[in-house]
Amino acid sequence: MILLSVSRTRRRRLGVAAAAGGLLAALLTAAPAAAIPDPGDSPAAEKEVSRSDQAEAREAIRSGEIPAQDEVVHSDNIRHVANIPKDALSGTNSDLAFQGRYAFAGNYDGFRIFDISDPRAPKTVAQVLCPGSQNDISVSGDLLFLSTDSSRSDSSCNSTTQPATEKSSWEGMKVFDISDKRNPRYVAAVETACGSHTHTLVPERKNVYIYVSSYSPNAAYPDCQPPHDGISVIKVPRKAPHKAALVGFPVLFPGEGPDGGGNPGGPTNPGVSKTTGCHDITVLPSKDLAAGACMGDGILFSIKDPERPRVIDRVQDNVNFAFWHSATFNQKANKVVFTDELGGGGGATCNAETGPNRGADGIYDIVGKGDRQKLVFRSYFKIPRHQADTENCVAHNGSLIPVKGKDLMVQAWYQGGVSVWDFTNSSKPKEIAYFERGPLSTDQLVTGGSWSAYYYNGYIYSNDIAKGFDVLKIDDRRTDPARRVHLRELNTQTQPDYFD
Repeated sequence: MILLSVSRTRRRRLGVAAAAGGLLAALLTAAPAAAIPDPGDSPAAEKEVSRSDQAEAREAIRSGEIPAQDEVVHSDNIRHVANIPKDALSGTNSDLAFQGRYAFAGNYDGFRIFDISDPRAPKTVAQVLCPGSQNDISVSGDLLFLSTDSSRSDSSCNSTTQPATEKSSWEGMKVFDISDKRNPRYVAAVETACGSHTHTLVPERKNVYIYVSSYSPNAAYPDCQPPHDGISVIKVPRKAPHKAALVGFPVLFPGEGPDGGGNPGGPTNPGVSKTTGCHDITVLPSKDLAAGACMGDGILFSIKDPERPRVIDRVQDNVNFAFWHSATFNQKANKVVFTDELGGGGGATCNAETGPNRGADGIYDIVGKGDRQKLVFRSYFKIPRHQADTENCVAHNGSLIPVKGKDLMVQAWYQGGVSVWDFTNSSKPKEIAYFERGPLSTDQLVTGGSWSAYYYNGYIYSNDIAKGFDVLKIDDRRTDPARRVHLRELNTQTQPDYFD
């Protein structure tokens, strides 16, 4: 059933004073296991907040400083045109991918396919049960790829949870044939070290390469041993996906010792994650470039040889970045936006106490050419609206809005909502539109909000952890030229050359 939310536009003061079709198998009763213990993206349990924080949240709502519980608010230039609540897949909603008239939505219980030929009335085409957090998702041609980052009894979609300390446990990549969108067919599985938290496609005509990001090794995990200082590379033949296989594990952080050569984290760098792998990688195939968000490090590397990526430059921010989470190139490939997932996605970090620079985006210019390219920090960007201390909020997944000559981006901020911002001037980024809901609770810190927000063929699509699939329409002279750009396929971590 499609629910069109009735919302009213509210002009909120910036800097609020709040202190801060069918199933593959029968539904299983067991919930997906949590990912290998780490600070990123695992669904957080509800947390009690102090009575004073509860009172301040209620007062902020009463005074109109923040929206009421579950109230939808937005800037004048955005409209909320559709919402599809969660259905048979009741787990945490995660990432999105697009192909033609279809959107593919990950969920910790599996994935859902929507027909978005009419974005104002999306229709569910299929729901596939295949538990295994976080079910990061992407598509290429007739193939769909799904990440499993929780220890399972086997690689099937009927698997059960099993401790990572057991050698027989399985984590890694799953491959589906989606030539029939109503009946996806599971065709291959490849186990990878430490599972697959996220993945990135490097597509070629005959093969699809997959860069698998995973992290947090432990000597007690037989299939996730330290040092875990690189990424897994999988090769999938398009005409024989059942032959998908691991072809390498390039080391990105060479170094002596049990942890490799990445950021050592604390106590050397207090409050910073130790680098034991990458969280997410974005590739720009037209430029043979990739940017990696790797826990305590941001990297720029060459993918001229997709089986042997090579690091060009590496940066750290040991003052304001806690966990390098994701990366986005601008169209000219002379900038990268890195996100910091302070608090692992379950913390209330969009408040006055945290401030404007922590849990923010970091904007880096790329200077130089070839192997001499360097990442140079320019500024931070964070949404200019404080959230309640009962709302998890931090920078998360987003994409470019393709306007020639401009650097515009739409981005998810969990319960901070969806933000559209301009970083054409790297040193002076600014928000130009937003959409959000009020807190899920004023009594507890409950995890929810937009996991991913992407622009695709004229609309913004958001996968809300708790509320489901949202469709937004932005009407603004600064973004209107993007409506002329239409893609046949979009995996945001495989950035297209929009104007080639």
